[in-house]
Amino acid sequence: MNPPRLPLLLMGAICLLTGMVAGLGRLGFDIPTSIGIHLHGPLMVCGFFGTVIGLERAVALQRPWTFAAPFATGGGGLLMLAGQEAPGAVMLTLGSWVFLAGAVSVVRRQPEPFTRLMALAALLWGVGNLLWLAGSPVAEIVPLWASFLVLTIAGERLELSRFLPPSRLRLPTMVVPVALIGVAAAAAAMGWGQAWLLFGLGLVALVVWSAINDVIRRTIRQTGLTRYVAICLASGYGWLAVAGMAFPALADGLATPFYDSALHALFVGFVFAMVFGHAPVILPAVLKVRLPFKPYFYAPLALLHGSLLARLAGDFTANETLRMAGGLANVAAILIFMVTVVSTVLRARNQ
Repeated sequence: MNPPRLPLLLMGAICLLTGMVAGLGRLGFDIPTSIGIHLHGPLMVCGFFGTVIGLERAVALQRPWTFAAPFATGGGGLLMLAGQEAPGAVMLTLGSWVFLAGAVSVVRRQPEPFTRLMALAALLWGVGNLLWLAGSPVAEIVPLWASFLVLTIAGERLELSRFLPPSRLRLPTMVVPVALIGVAAAAAAMGWGQAWLLFGLGLVALVVWSAINDVIRRTIRQTGLTRYVAICLASGYGWLAVAGMAFPALADGLATPFYDSALHALFVGFVFAMVFGHAPVILPAVLKVRLPFKPYFYAPLALLHGSLLARLAGDFTANETLRMAGGLANVAAILIFMVTVVSTVLRARNQ
């Protein structure tokens, strides 16, 4: 029997909400002292994304033990919020390695390039968590965490590319961005400054590959939910390209506005655009609810991108007010999207 899914999702949601509060603290807003700003990255990447992706994967695998991954990451995030940071970090790390075990089991059952790529993504996350647990600064292992999300998404898109006409170059050319991203993430964790250049090149190479091989080239011409998902993905790829062009500037040090711009172009612009696009597809499968597409789903997406543009403009012009306003609006966009999804589900239940 599978564990209840909603409590696990709620654990991830708590990590998301508190992680965003911690992020506002990093921007300079006054926040409750009980939420340390240093928890922003771990709560967002491991507590939220790790839990949500782990839950999605566990539901797909239908193996009870795989639910231990989202339970550990969600629980680890809650422990950190409760002031138990060391046990929380252990739980987050344990969850990532259970998740990796699940990814390996998928490869053994279905040894395809896309399953191997997603297993590689899980491995990079697990290694990053081990280094973080051992005391490495978050800034050094961020590329490993980012690679987990980027390559997981790339693996999912590679799987869907099978619906395009066959191409002998599709798989060989995917090796280039994957190798650059993976090697650069590992090198950055070891303190090699030039790794940021390789990491940025890998992201740009992935955008180029996606422009040629992603099914959104076709689906963006359709209507309704299909078009909405394609627009989310296309806009996300745009921000991934921005991140790829910004990361090389970090080779000379992280004390630069490019650090905030690069990270949030990737995590907010790219990853959250993917979340916005995939939520109407994934949530019904995970929670067994109806989530019909509505045109107003575009509103939080537009706010997400507009606010991120303002944030980056604040970074580059040293305008702290604009930067803070953009960051606050980033949070507002995500909250509005959450409210939009919940209200749409509730209305669908009453119809």
